[in-house]
This record gives sequence, C-alpha cells and structure tokens, in this order.
Amino acid sequence: MTQTILLLNGPNLNLLGQRQPEIYGYETLEDVARIAHDAMAPGFDLRAEQSNHEGQLIDWIHEARHSACGIVMNPGAFTHTSVAILDALNAFEGPVMEVHISNVHKRESFRHHSYVSLRAEGVIAGLGVEGYAAAVRRICQIVTA
Repeated sequence: MTQTILLLNGPNLNLLGQRQPEIYGYETLEDVARIAHDAMAPGFDLRAEQSNHEGQLIDWIHEARHSACGIVMNPGAFTHTSVAILDALNAFEGPVMEVHISNVHKRESFRHHSYVSLRAEGVIAGLGVEGYAAAVRRICQIVTA
C-alpha cells in the first residue's frame, strides 16, 4: 500500500527561482517537488501543493488527517505569524518536518521564531532545496520504524 507525504509550501514560494535568488537560489517550485519525490523510499508517494493563502494551507492540513502519513512544510512567512497553522498541525497525527531554504537564524530577528517548530519533529534550515529531500527521507524513516 502506498503512503502519501504531503509537501506544503507557503506564501511567495511560487516565486522560487525568480525572487531573491541570492537568498533562495535559482531552483523552482517544480525542482523542489522533483527533488522531494526523488528522495522518497519505495512505497511512498508525494502530493505537492503551494498557496499564498493561510486558509488553503490549513484546509490541506485538515485533509491530510485522512490522506497522508506525514507532512513536509515550508510555511514561508506564516512560520512566524500563524497560530492557526500550528493548531491545524496539532490536529494531524503523523510526523511533521519544517523546512526553510535559507538559514533563518542568520536573517532578521523576527525570522528566528517559528510557531510550526512547536509541532515539528525536525527543522531543516539553510540547506537550500536539498532540505526538502532530507525532510522527506526523515518522514519515510519515522513512518517505517
């Protein structure tokens, strides 16, 4: 039986490859999905979504309660502001990995706090888009352990 990992990207990540490449690199959101898919263990599938809207991300997290074994999420700016996303993640029973392309701890101080980290089994920051592959591998390990 195939198990699905939900890959969620938050606001402005649809502009990957175009927006501030000195921080986020030149890879696109399509590259992120390919890299994450290639990192999956056999028996896993990937569903990749992106939204600039907090409510849409929350709806996908709610759906994942019945359709996914784990969530990899780059919440973008919602990382630092959204108690609502934290609450939705707290209602999800599987593992959650938080990913940030840049090292948020080397950036503005407001980026140092994450609501999502309160729920995540792990946080990967500063590995570029390869952080998504590490997060997917970790979800596969947790689920099959």
